[in-house]
Amino acid sequence: MSAVAENEIVRLGETFGKTILFTVQDIAAFAAACQDSNPLHRDEAEAGQSRFGEVIASGPHTASMLMGLAASHFSRRNDGIKRQMVCLNFNFAYKAPVYANEDITMHWVVSSVEWNRKLEGYVVLVDGAASTQRSGVAVVGRGTLLVKEVA
Repeated sequence: MSAVAENEIVRLGETFGKTILFTVQDIAAFAAACQDSNPLHRDEAEAGQSRFGEVIASGPHTASMLMGLAASHFSRRNDGIKRQMVCLNFNFAYKAPVYANEDITMHWVVSSVEWNRKLEGYVVLVDGAASTQRSGVAVVGRGTLLVKEVA
């Protein structure tokens, strides 16, 4: 067993999450930053006439928050272990809209951990979702990450 494995830098079944909220301004600013000009993300009048009835977050907005949550968790240093996380792959499916001004509960669970000798770290699969009270599960995701201990 490697020194990395002995430190348990990642565990099968490990869960983590957080709750966030996007304001109408947050949604519009994110859409502008990623050059998404869809009026559903910035124009309250036009979004109000859509099937959603109001401004909704873009898919990349919620997905990026989920990816950021995973990156922050697997590169944390608050337990005395220096970790490094590299994203290998993420996939997302959009199930329902994410509306402004409501809590979005994001969570991930580690579904697989495998030591990779060549990469000198753990290849980790995570399954996650973002949900709201109004929409239920809005986004589901799966990620493949490399997590390793650094000196």
